[in-house]
Amino acid sequence: MNKTSMPKNFFKTFARLINYFGKKKYLLLLVILLVIYTSFANIYGVYYLGTIIDTAIKNENMNELIIDVFTLIGIYGAGVFCDFSYTQIMVRLSQDVLYNLRADLSRHTQDLPLTYFDKHNHGEIMTYFTNDVDTLINALNDSFANIILSFCNIIGTIILLFVINVYLALIVIVFMAFIASFIIWNTRKCRKYFTAQQAAIGNINSKVEEDILGVKVIKAFNHEEESYESFDDVNKRWLKASTSSFFHTQLNIPVIVTASYIEFAVACLIGILFLVNNWILGIGTLTSYIVAVRQSTQPFNFFTQHINTILTALAGSERIFDYLDVKEEEDNGIVTLIKVNDNSTNYTDRYAWSIPNKNGEPTIVPLKGEIVFNHVKFGYVPNKPVLNDISFYAKHGQKIAFVGSTGAGKTTIISLINRFYNIESGEILYDGINVKDMKLESLRRSISMVTQDTHLFTGTIYDNIRYSRLHSTNEEVIKASKIANCDSFIRMLPQGYDTMLYDDGHNLSEGQRQLIALARAALSMPPLLILDEATSNIDTRSEKLVQASMDKLMIGRTVLVIAHRLSTVRNSEAILYLENGKIIERGSNDDLLKLKGKYYALYNGKTELQ
Repeated sequence: MNKTSMPKNFFKTFARLINYFGKKKYLLLLVILLVIYTSFANIYGVYYLGTIIDTAIKNENMNELIIDVFTLIGIYGAGVFCDFSYTQIMVRLSQDVLYNLRADLSRHTQDLPLTYFDKHNHGEIMTYFTNDVDTLINALNDSFANIILSFCNIIGTIILLFVINVYLALIVIVFMAFIASFIIWNTRKCRKYFTAQQAAIGNINSKVEEDILGVKVIKAFNHEEESYESFDDVNKRWLKASTSSFFHTQLNIPVIVTASYIEFAVACLIGILFLVNNWILGIGTLTSYIVAVRQSTQPFNFFTQHINTILTALAGSERIFDYLDVKEEEDNGIVTLIKVNDNSTNYTDRYAWSIPNKNGEPTIVPLKGEIVFNHVKFGYVPNKPVLNDISFYAKHGQKIAFVGSTGAGKTTIISLINRFYNIESGEILYDGINVKDMKLESLRRSISMVTQDTHLFTGTIYDNIRYSRLHSTNEEVIKASKIANCDSFIRMLPQGYDTMLYDDGHNLSEGQRQLIALARAALSMPPLLILDEATSNIDTRSEKLVQASMDKLMIGRTVLVIAHRLSTVRNSEAILYLENGKIIERGSNDDLLKLKGKYYALYNGKTELQ
């Protein structure tokens, strides 16, 4: 993530941002034209004011004066109309851009591989959606048009001054050159502080997210003070950087204002001297000159205020585009899951695998849920394997259990079946088809998974159970809940199935949350069921309910179970004991007990899983 306040590639980032205006780019051009006319109206109005004054002094014709006055009102009125128009257009355009940008961010986030989230802080990713997007919307709403207006006013004022009098214009040019030089110098000073400030914002977001997620642990160990001190350290780094950056940013205003007062005083004195010596045409011309001088420094104020916003917004846009350019999860699969029998209520009878052939006629392979690992090797980091030469099979209707210490590779095996990660060597077959040849959507739709850390979304219990099959009816949800043994406790809640769940479902107990997760699995009913430590976080009473639910779910399905509690795995057709990424023992419960190896020691309490 690029933390600088200046985009590395200004023009490339700007061009890419402009593309987000889509077919409405012509409205952006209209905004620019309206801004240019607004600037023209302001500058020409000043010039025309001097003409009116000189005409009024030299000519007593009131009709001509009235016409001139109304013409001036028309010029300024048109300028006000253009100002209002481009402001309204820009607000609507910027909201469209931000809507599309946020939509792309959300869509891209869902398409990224898990490896990206393993390596990047969630607070940093949140910064793209919050701080960077907010900075961009402020720039589009306010600064984009104003930076063009300020630039046009600077150029227009210079031209007007030279039209009035070349020598008087040179006085103003000297002050303008000084102000511009100061702005350039001060902007360079600001850069390093903005760099530190942007980095500190990301660190603060990360720290806040970490503390909120770990608030129970913090309180359990009485680390509130340590947590605060850690946050305070990050916050002080932000304070130091932001104070310095804002100091230099705000320094522009007093310097420019002071220079403008000196410039105005000098210009008035010399202008009067020119008028007394008849070196300029008259009082009207002098009036236009003085007004132009007074206005000459105002665009610099606006320019410096908005240019920082523009540059910071473009830097934020560049970070967003860098994130959007992260390579998405690869999906080169060609095998899809298709319906072959709409009338069947059995998942395996309703769906089958479709393998395309060169002749255009696909090969249809029955969906069974059989898994085979052939000499699979995998590591999260190159040259550091987590799994070494893993081979096993699970036939339709079998229950295969994995036991072993934490870090042995049990959950990694499950992740590889879902293709959350790509293996280094070997192959994983699903119904005889290599999983790398399957479309990710089809592969994952054919698997039901219950994890140790149940994640419930903000919404009703109906919505959370229905998450596995969104088109399910309420009756189907209730039927799945009965299979998962959670219907009774749900009906006891004040709003029943319409009870709202918040904060990852923490208004329910761990056991209740796990039962809802099992209801999800019961609702989807694919042939392959994965249970990853589904009973590790719950009490014994809840475990009995969950175990009874799992027994119902396992009927007629291939089941892969990871468990620390051996009561969950005893009735498995095969138990695989993993250690250091290798299968060191395999067999049924009775076979492994006869072997009197690692599993035997674990079963009899001589060793414990770590």
